[in-house]
Amino acid sequence: MSAGKLEISPLVAADRAGWEPLARGYKAFYKTAQTDAEYDATFARLVEGTTIWGLAARRDGRILGIAHAYFHPTAWSTDALYLQDLYVDEAARGQGIAAALIEVLAAKARAAKASRFHWTTHHENARARALYDRVAQWRGFLRYDVALDQA
Repeated sequence: MSAGKLEISPLVAADRAGWEPLARGYKAFYKTAQTDAEYDATFARLVEGTTIWGLAARRDGRILGIAHAYFHPTAWSTDALYLQDLYVDEAARGQGIAAALIEVLAAKARAAKASRFHWTTHHENARARALYDRVAQWRGFLRYDVALDQA
């Protein structure tokens, strides 16, 4: 499947048809349901690119991977870059697409003089963690979530 050169660029409105199956695959992997309206709103925010933005990894015009990220303030240093979502088409895994998306984001963080570039993943996500252990350093932090019931 790795015929052409991999190209990574911001998501644009014309990417919706290629983005959505990957976004749905990501949400299915983490067993979180979204409504069609939520996919619509998220894609619009990603393309707008003001608070959160998306990247697409393309080969031969086909979107094979996506990343969603945003800069956020920190109390003790400059802004940090948070990688919220990263997903690669199952048929395209093992070709360096996720690593390439991470490196593009790391370059953006460096260019912005961010204090850090970070993300979370589920502890059982062994395949992703194998990549993350190669490209980043796990510093032992755990994430906790407080349930915020929405009425």
